Amino acid sequence: MSSIQRQESNAKLSRVVVHNGVAWLAGVAPADCTQDISGQTRQTLARIDEVLALAGTDRQRLLSVQIWMSDMARDVDAMNAEWTAWLGDAGRPARATCQVAFDDPDLLVEIIVTAAV
Repeated sequence: MSSIQRQESNAKLSRVVVHNGVAWLAGVAPADCTQDISGQTRQTLARIDEVLALAGTDRQRLLSVQIWMSDMARDVDAMNAEWTAWLGDAGRPARATCQVAFDDPDLLVEIIVTAAV
């Protein structure tokens, strides 16, 4: 039986769970929600890089991505510009983007990723 590795755990969740060569990241959100969608997306993607490294992988190995946004009509183009710049030449993961209602009205984006290790 393969082991399950849980990292950055607390009473509610683990920031990343690794099992059978796959890393599942919990939703990653920006630390500073006073920024616009571009700033919040950049913060979130930088944190994803950190958590992927913690799991022993990187954005080149993304399998799937879920992007949750508070206002797609207003912000999707700016978010996509940051996403495309960050992704660069990395492989293109399967991706879904949807609009959600966050508990914090200042939160504009949260991203969940799954990556091969």
